[in-house]
Amino acid sequence: MTKFPGATGSIVFRNSDLPALFHRTDAIAIARQREAIAATRYQLLLLTAGATAVVLPLPPLWADVQLGGALAALAYAGVLLLGYRTSRRSAKSQWQLNRSAAEFIKSMCWRYSVHGTPFDDRSTESDEVFISRLKEGLRELTKVGWDDPRDSEPELAAGELITPAMRRLRAGPFGVRKETFIRDRLIEQRNWYHRSAANSRRATRLWSLSIGLLTLAALFLSLLHALALTGSATAAAPLAAAAAGCVAWSEIRRHQPLIAAHSLVKEDLAAMHTAMETSVTEAQWPSAVYETERIVSPQHTDWLARHRS
Repeated sequence: MTKFPGATGSIVFRNSDLPALFHRTDAIAIARQREAIAATRYQLLLLTAGATAVVLPLPPLWADVQLGGALAALAYAGVLLLGYRTSRRSAKSQWQLNRSAAEFIKSMCWRYSVHGTPFDDRSTESDEVFISRLKEGLRELTKVGWDDPRDSEPELAAGELITPAMRRLRAGPFGVRKETFIRDRLIEQRNWYHRSAANSRRATRLWSLSIGLLTLAALFLSLLHALALTGSATAAAPLAAAAAGCVAWSEIRRHQPLIAAHSLVKEDLAAMHTAMETSVTEAQWPSAVYETERIVSPQHTDWLARHRS
């Protein structure tokens, strides 16, 4: 644990110390993310299965009905059904909106708790400013489709937006707030971006290898057919469909652009960590916290991912 001059003790501040509204939006974001990703995964698998069923030498189901064609038709119908269900539930948009809401709440809570801009004033008016800014930001999200869980959950609407742990950290001396923010927020986020970039690199290697092997197999079978060494090249179709599915999955997961984006965020956080440890004064602290929260915001990461892809 890093020590700072003037610190009178250490306060551990975790996600569990954030208000219930954060936990609810975070849980919804995770659930909708799983739903959207699962729907896409099953659609790609069903498309590949349908392409495979058509070319398999399956016996007839009965007189005029081919088993392979029937299985393919069921697979394609499943793709359409999944697409319709996902669009009706708005799984992807609600995943992204709830993730934005959760990260916005977390960022505001951290800025309030450690005196980040605009909550660097010790007066009691900071509580009112915090609640006002939080409500204003969440109201903007509702304008673009976010479903505020407080509208359907009265107990959530009655919950406090400023927790006792947030007040306790805010009341602490500068050294304690600085130590807590660097350890439990900045370093924690830097480690998360490091792990995420490493996971994306592993996933990129795996999917690139899979795409390459499937495409090579399809190429080999097509060449055999072109040289009249085999009577049919139909076996290449499911391989090509599987390769296309791997390409689509890799693009949907955005592994490659996220590697660059998360690596840049990690570097920016490392630079901010050094500055906070060596040169940031108490007077500069509020703006330094604000800048750190800007760096880790989902909007900043998405901007980097788009421009580095």
